[in-house]
Amino acid sequence: MFTLFVIYLLIILKSRLHTPKQDTRGAPNRRTTATAPVSSAATFQPLRRQRPMNAFNNLRIGIRLGIGFALLIAAVLFVALFARLTLGGIKEELDVLTDDRVVKVEQVNSIIDNVNEIGTSVRNIALLSDTQKMQAELADIREAKARNAELYKKLEDSIQSEKGKAALRTAFEARSAYNPLIERASELGLANKQDEATALLLGELQPAQKRYMGALTDLITLQKSMMAQSDESVTQTVASAGTLMLTIAVVTGITGVLLAWAITRSITAPIRQAVQVAETVAAGDLSSRIESQSKDETGQLLAALRTMNDSLVGIVSSVRNSSDSIATGSSQIATGNADLSQRTEEQASNLQQTAASMEQLTQTVKQNADTARQATQLAGSASNAAAQGGTVVAQVVSTMGEISESSRKISDIIGVIDGIAFQTNILALNAAVEAARAGEQGRGFAVVASEVRSLAQRSASAAKEIKTLIGASVEKVENGSKLVHEAGQSMGEIVSQVKRVNDLINEISASSVEQSTGIGQIGDAVSQLDQVTQQNAALVEESAAAAESLKHQAANLAQTVAVFKLSGNQQAFAPVQHSAPAAGKPNAANRIPARVANLVRPGAKPAAAAHPQQTAALAASSDDWTSF
Repeated sequence: MFTLFVIYLLIILKSRLHTPKQDTRGAPNRRTTATAPVSSAATFQPLRRQRPMNAFNNLRIGIRLGIGFALLIAAVLFVALFARLTLGGIKEELDVLTDDRVVKVEQVNSIIDNVNEIGTSVRNIALLSDTQKMQAELADIREAKARNAELYKKLEDSIQSEKGKAALRTAFEARSAYNPLIERASELGLANKQDEATALLLGELQPAQKRYMGALTDLITLQKSMMAQSDESVTQTVASAGTLMLTIAVVTGITGVLLAWAITRSITAPIRQAVQVAETVAAGDLSSRIESQSKDETGQLLAALRTMNDSLVGIVSSVRNSSDSIATGSSQIATGNADLSQRTEEQASNLQQTAASMEQLTQTVKQNADTARQATQLAGSASNAAAQGGTVVAQVVSTMGEISESSRKISDIIGVIDGIAFQTNILALNAAVEAARAGEQGRGFAVVASEVRSLAQRSASAAKEIKTLIGASVEKVENGSKLVHEAGQSMGEIVSQVKRVNDLINEISASSVEQSTGIGQIGDAVSQLDQVTQQNAALVEESAAAAESLKHQAANLAQTVAVFKLSGNQQAFAPVQHSAPAAGKPNAANRIPARVANLVRPGAKPAAAAHPQQTAALAASSDDWTSF
């Protein structure tokens, strides 16, 4: 996929290299005047982007940069991934070399060492005559055999190749021929047949041991050859990986350079065209047509410049067409000033009546505020009384609870008395039974027991009646406590409502005070408005002078926008020339009272000062005006 994208990018670059250069037109050497003729061919000379419409140029600049960086990052990641996989393969080879091949060689060497130890022990048995030492050597032989058996088991489990298995089988066969000879030589030595044991050692055992050692050596040689193959494979892998990574790095560098060149060209060329358009507009030439065929940010910039150029053409044309309308409208403003003066007189009369009505309204609001203040005091007293009542009810609820608790305790005490009477009755009954058994001797005791029993029954009966009365009393006390608690809740709600009413009355009182203050301010504002109305006549005179000045400013505006060069059907025209009135009288605006300037809002801009020559005639008619 990376290769396909590089091929696609090269095709784009090739198409860009064969693109013809765009036709541009330089800015005019001098500013075009309003009366200079304009050629229609020059007017419609376009500024075009002579570039093919393709998907790459329509991509946004960020996306193009992202694609470029993404390709470079992808190449780097590919190199890193390839290096990681290559290093992983090398690590696997090294793991096999260190964890398998070397371990097997060490195991075979250990077997050889054990075989040598066995041979030495057998030779000692054949040479020694001490039975105890011979038994020790025999024990060493058995331990060496056990170690070899364990090593052979590990080799059998770890060797996987056919050559290795064949070499291991050869070693097994040599061991099978070697071990019985060891056993026979050991038995002969233990039987003190040293001559026969020596003959066996030198005769059959020595060739068998050589064959056994040869098989083990072949197994080591096989493992070493495999180690050499692994080393050669690692060397080849490192060499090929280095070559491939260098190739990828070179291709990535070339691709990065091509991408940087292509992206830079796709950004700088439209920006140069936009700069040329801006210089043309700055020179006053609005007749250029700007075309953009791409949809990226530079294309949007050229489209925005085209919209700006079209907007400037519309604005300049509108300003030119509106200049005469402004001049005509300014003359009509002076006519309307006379009507404004008459309306101002009527407004002053109405304001005087409004001021009198506002004074009466102020008195009424003050009375309402006093009444609300008194109501606030009464509501506060009611709130305090309700709060005290709520406190008393709470105390009553607490007292009823204590009474109820005491009644319960009395009921418990009566229950104890009832139990005592019951026990006494039982004891008296038992005493009577014992007295009856005693016969004549217990008759007196039986009479006493009978009386005690009678008293116990009467005590139990009285205790039951008292308990019943106490239970009824407790029930009534509880009902009373519930009623008092409900009364306390109702009193709390009453206190809350009274406080709410007090708050509402306070709000009404505060609102009344605010209304009184606001109405007073309105009265002051009406008085000031009356003064302002008395001064509006002076502003009417100034408006007439400003209208005359506006006519001259409209002419100057038309002359200013005439420097812009428009298309053939929007040619510039010569500005209308107005004759300046005779000079000689001071400006009417200088006679406006100083208090008028103080009434202008701080954020408002003052009207343009009329030229002395333009306001001389109007100033002569209002030299003696002060008020009306």
